Amino acid sequence: MSMSKSAAAAAAAIGFLSVTTLAFASDADVYGPDITLSEAKQVAAGAVKECAANKWLMAIAVVDTHGALVYYEKADNTEVASAQIALDKATSAAVYKRPTRDFFDVTAKMGPFMLNMDHVIAAPGGIPVMKDGKIVGAISASGGTGAQDEQCAKAGLAGF
Repeated sequence: MSMSKSAAAAAAAIGFLSVTTLAFASDADVYGPDITLSEAKQVAAGAVKECAANKWLMAIAVVDTHGALVYYEKADNTEVASAQIALDKATSAAVYKRPTRDFFDVTAKMGPFMLNMDHVIAAPGGIPVMKDGKIVGAISASGGTGAQDEQCAKAGLAGF
């Protein structure tokens, strides 16, 4: 029997995610202690600075390893939806242990089936925050294009 193209694509995407999840699962202790408020403010400051330098109106969220909000900042006149999207992207990056761009890339190639998984946000801009080789939380930005969101989030990590 032959498998339909959509079923083959879904199987390939599930395989991709399974392999990357197994890689993380085999790493004994991927998560470290949760990011502190002081650390969250430090990470957010770099992102806010990048957004301001480019005159991008964005919401920035920093969450702990469980996706609970630790710090949030939003530029005046940012899109209303960006507030929740920033929190959702950060949660996705923290609980799935990967940048949200990974979900974007898989969805673009394989279709939207994985969007049925809880907390999956397939939009660039959410990135795990690492300290001493362990995930301590995640940062995200929302309000621009995916590339702009990701640029701001990465700028936040640069100073941490």
